[in-house]
Amino acid sequence: MSLVLEIVTPEEKVYEETIDTVVLPTTSGEISVLPGHIPLVTKLNPGELLVTVQNKTELLVVGRGFARIEGDRVSVLAESAIEEANIDESAVEAALQRAKEALSDKTRLNVAEVDQLEGAMRYALAQLATKGRRKK
Repeated sequence: MSLVLEIVTPEEKVYEETIDTVVLPTTSGEISVLPGHIPLVTKLNPGELLVTVQNKTELLVVGRGFARIEGDRVSVLAESAIEEANIDESAVEAALQRAKEALSDKTRLNVAEVDQLEGAMRYALAQLATKGRRKK
């Protein structure tokens, strides 16, 4: 048995493949999804998705969003998502620095702006951690 994983952002469909398993970064912790998983809708934290296809692991990074598991289909709707091979470390580091600078004076920001910047930082840090993991 297998699953179909689809990852969609507001801009594009980032990923759609038949897979064996996926590990999702939910707000309650990581969950592994195998064929036959119970139906579930869960909120995602920015973090790494570990996808297994024919005994090979693929890494992707997602921003905040939701996942729906129903039957043999896992649908991820995320603010942002990227495959490991497409991560540009210098661009991510620049985005992280911009977010840090913007957050340095929280008094000028409203709660929604702070939340958005903190989410962007977590997404950037997850990308850097994913790239760093493969270098070891």
